[in-house]
Amino acid sequence: MALQCRTKAARRLLQQMANHHHHQRQHLSQIPSLSDDHHHNVLVEGNGYSRLALLNRSSALNAINTSMAGRLHKLYRSWEDNPDIGFVMVKGSGRAFAAGGDIVALYRFLKEGNMEACKEFFRTIYSFIYLLGTYLKPHVALLNGITMGGGAGISIPGTFRVATDKTVFATPEVLIGFHPDAAASFYLSRLPGHLGEYLALTGEKLNGVEMVACGLATHYSLLARLPLIEEQLGKLVTDDPSVIETTLEQYGDLVYPDSSSVLQRLEIVDKCFCHDTVEEIVDALEVAASETKEPWCISTLNRLKEASPLSLKVSLRSIREGRFQTLDQCLLREYRMTLQAISKQISNDFCEGVRARMVDKDMAPKWDPPTLEKVSLDMVDQYFLPLSEFEPDLELPTKSREAFL
Repeated sequence: MALQCRTKAARRLLQQMANHHHHQRQHLSQIPSLSDDHHHNVLVEGNGYSRLALLNRSSALNAINTSMAGRLHKLYRSWEDNPDIGFVMVKGSGRAFAAGGDIVALYRFLKEGNMEACKEFFRTIYSFIYLLGTYLKPHVALLNGITMGGGAGISIPGTFRVATDKTVFATPEVLIGFHPDAAASFYLSRLPGHLGEYLALTGEKLNGVEMVACGLATHYSLLARLPLIEEQLGKLVTDDPSVIETTLEQYGDLVYPDSSSVLQRLEIVDKCFCHDTVEEIVDALEVAASETKEPWCISTLNRLKEASPLSLKVSLRSIREGRFQTLDQCLLREYRMTLQAISKQISNDFCEGVRARMVDKDMAPKWDPPTLEKVSLDMVDQYFLPLSEFEPDLELPTKSREAFL
């Protein structure tokens, strides 16, 4: 990433000032609420020349709501503008980094007919993701624990992502009648071969080792060593990404995926998930299952059968389009798709999926349409149409903040 580096003289000045600010290190400070009533959900640790945002909603696995996304955006803007801050970090409290967006809150908004609150959430979190993806200072995300959906969105577009032996990554949106969003169509589409399609359509999990192996994470650390890494990062007086990288490598661990990993099956993933339609992917998996009798093929087929048929077709197209789009183009398209998904004009699958998995927890969603054959091309096309003239698009500051390639 292109980073604005200071002059040597400025760096020397930073070093001299380090002693003056030493007492600030490791100090947990409450930044003013920035006109946000829920600022306790995002706490701030000030370590001299870095700032750490702590997602502090552990009872909800740090699921991100509108106020959290808005607060992150305000904090990151102020930190980027502050010449005394060299780099920024983020981590979650408890056993999750962030389990995604607060979809139960969105479900309730929709039940109340409050579409505007849903739109505000998606506008706020997508705008923050664009800020992160164009951030001018190095960014370190400590991805310990559950890192799914929107949680991946607010970390993967940044400079460094440290996974641990407790990290669990997934984009399980098709299982709730939605589509992998929050920039997922951007980063999944850039994974090796057709791994992105596999992850998008099955919602399958990856562990920390697999995240590093496929490039979703940049570094790996055992959880027991994470406090040491944080401590070492907190001592740095730098805005140089190579200095941060050296620290992460020095205290990280080197590991390889085991034989059960999907990353040992990339050949069959590519063979099955390269096809143009979901039906062809299912057929290819069925052929592979009958030929090899491998449990992986059967479990993958079963995952596809759990998902919303409409979501499968929409998500496949989203990943394919994302492969040729910039970050801002992906976020703009995902926003349009999201408004279609929550409008209920094409299908009620999103509300039904959240009801079945998160609210009533009967795990028996009634998808509409119920089968792949009944999902028409027109239904899929509608997700990708421009919004009506009365519905504003997602506005991103692309002229002042150009997305990195």
